[in-house]
Amino acid sequence: MTNSPGATPPQNSCEAQERLFTERRRALGEDHPDTLTAMLDFADCLWVQGRLIAARQLEERVVEGRRRQLGEQHAETLKAISKLAVTLAAQGNLPKARQFQEQVVAGRRSVFGDTHLETLRSINNLAGTIASQGNLAEARELLEGVVATSRREFGEQHPDSLTAMSNLAAILWQEGDRAEAYALQQQVAEMQCRLHGESSEAAWAAITVLEMMERDTGF
Repeated sequence: MTNSPGATPPQNSCEAQERLFTERRRALGEDHPDTLTAMLDFADCLWVQGRLIAARQLEERVVEGRRRQLGEQHAETLKAISKLAVTLAAQGNLPKARQFQEQVVAGRRSVFGDTHLETLRSINNLAGTIASQGNLAEARELLEGVVATSRREFGEQHPDSLTAMSNLAAILWQEGDRAEAYALQQQVAEMQCRLHGESSEAAWAAITVLEMMERDTGF
């Protein structure tokens, strides 16, 4: 449920990102803002290649640099902390990931407000970690708030609204509320097909989840 950096990039793209990071570090120094940006982008490439230890090491360096230069509450610092938290969660360090994600949620609420997309995305990530810790009721409450706010502020067809709805459906399914979960996921699948076409990646992903629900013997 927690957001990963994205789809797997081409190998040459990662190689180019590594060269850019290396060149900026040599020309500008390790702590230059442009070097830190390139470092974080390269960490994303490492992440989607499954090289989580290397990605985490770079993310920790970016967090340290951003904190030193910009302070704890700056948007770029919070972005780096959020990415580090995703990596920690993927590595199974859920308590530390949750601690960082709660910090990001509080910081983004302070910087952007309660209804900003970045705030809602950070709450979505936090809900995923909380669900992974086994606290489905708390995760559900957070996601219900994200869904309601995203629908109200950005509309039901916004990509973030659909992501939150699908995540909420997953929690409902785990809690045993199968009928409501299926109905919500069906709604997501129908909207993705209407918006992007049945052959789109977004529609395919939503339909796949729906088909998994249908095959479940408990449904």
